[in-house]
Amino acid sequence: MVVTTGSPTAPPDHPRPALTDVLDPTARTWLDDSAARVAAEPGAVRRLFPAARRRCGHGRLTAYWTVDEAARAVLLTALPLRGQALADEVTRLHRHGDPAEQRAVLRTLPLLDLGDLALPLVRETLRGNDTTLIEAALGPYAAAHLPDAEYRQAVLKCVFCEIPLDRVSGVGARADRELARMLADFAQERIVAGRDVPEDILPVVRAFPDVIGAELDQALKEEG
Repeated sequence: MVVTTGSPTAPPDHPRPALTDVLDPTARTWLDDSAARVAAEPGAVRRLFPAARRRCGHGRLTAYWTVDEAARAVLLTALPLRGQALADEVTRLHRHGDPAEQRAVLRTLPLLDLGDLALPLVRETLRGNDTTLIEAALGPYAAAHLPDAEYRQAVLKCVFCEIPLDRVSGVGARADRELARMLADFAQERIVAGRDVPEDILPVVRAFPDVIGAELDQALKEEG
């Protein structure tokens, strides 16, 4: 059953065209030269990747990208590596990066030909408590590759961490009865504790009416 909530599962557009429109000539030249350098010498990305924020800026570019994330995505997609070699380089950049660099890696995963090889990065992020990183990890890559049980747990963690589900890719497409049951149990606990139920879980719960208990059913009716 498809539920109308969550963000799309399709990979984001490559950010290069959008960057071209906003970067000044100096920044644009730096990015073009840096991408060419990475394509010719993959190890150069370790020096250039951290510099992207300083050289290109960090404002909002699109709903998905900030300028620095987009510039770093250009560098990552310029890497001439494939398979495990690409996964190893991306993992190294993530492990040694600051949170902004880690977000850039996570947001770029859907644009890289990695198969399941980047799932350890997603899992590592989901074990943490930085909500900006968790949100970045639960983009189109995670929606496409996380196993069902792990995806459900990730959605539940977002609810606990108060990350809006419309920022989590794939909820609408991947919602199933088990996820609805988990969210209904969470909602029931909130009702018993006299706390509000997050509205963004309700489309998932309502799509599977058989998981709704009596108290939750009454609360939903009162909300209309």
